[in-house]
Amino acid sequence: MYHLYAIVGAVVLDAFIGDPRWLPHPVRAMGALIAALDRHLNKGRARRIKGMVAVMVVIATVFALSYALVLLSYQLSPVVGVIVEAVCIFTTIAAKSLREAAWSVLVPLEHGDIEKARKELSMIVGRDTETLDEPEIVRACVETVAENTSDGITAPLVYALIGGAPLALVYRAVNTCDSMVGYKNDTYREFGWASARLDDVLNYVPARLTAWVMLFANSRSLRRHARLLWRDARKHPSPNSGWGEAAMAAILGVQLGGTNTYRGVISERPKIGDAMHALTKEHIRQAVFVMWRTLFAFVVLLLIGGMIVELAITWGKSAPFL
Repeated sequence: MYHLYAIVGAVVLDAFIGDPRWLPHPVRAMGALIAALDRHLNKGRARRIKGMVAVMVVIATVFALSYALVLLSYQLSPVVGVIVEAVCIFTTIAAKSLREAAWSVLVPLEHGDIEKARKELSMIVGRDTETLDEPEIVRACVETVAENTSDGITAPLVYALIGGAPLALVYRAVNTCDSMVGYKNDTYREFGWASARLDDVLNYVPARLTAWVMLFANSRSLRRHARLLWRDARKHPSPNSGWGEAAMAAILGVQLGGTNTYRGVISERPKIGDAMHALTKEHIRQAVFVMWRTLFAFVVLLLIGGMIVELAITWGKSAPFL
């Protein structure tokens, strides 16, 4: 139950505070550690093994420090423990930051400033944005919101429920490793292999659970949207990203995927969803609302599930035949 209290506290903190620049953020420390390991290990031979060592060092460091902090906090008092754990979990989720990032693209589009929208979009996506027109800007932004609803919001909450703040921070550490070294290029193909594969494993269940919660919380035609989700989710080259995108495309009635360019290299992505509506800037706003409703429904689901487990454990301990 303490994990549940901490999760609710973390979501409330994120909704009101977000990611202020003045707040020391553990992800920055994780990034510094990963960068140091990259500099010292990503060279010479056996880079895949060195990459495995690097991600294990990051996981062990993050888990040991966070576990010690949370354990000490709960030894002081349950209230202190819940507060500290809530703050730690809060640093692993980014609902408000995701909304602000989407809004930073939407507002220039609403004012007809496509150059500024392209610049703001370049801060949150990896694709080239210099020549994108409005529908392609909208597509990139909607895809980012869809994917990060799982990666940046619901997945950390799943691990927080299972193992509290330490496991949520471990998830964020692996996710950060993947974002920094999990590239399929000459520099990171071998060194980043373990980070990318482990990130895929950790996101496997949360991505699918998030997609279905997204449909249940937002769909007005659940049967049809479920068919679209099942049809399109596995088209994406990523084993997990397609689930959020397929659910979002079904809910909004738009088509995602298509041609992306990364540093001048063209990448063709399968089309996801049916183009019932042409992409417009209003779909960015709708995607953000979908994200918020999904978060609310996900927290309710976690609370219900956690309470059922707690009641079952309590009943099992008090049962006379156990």
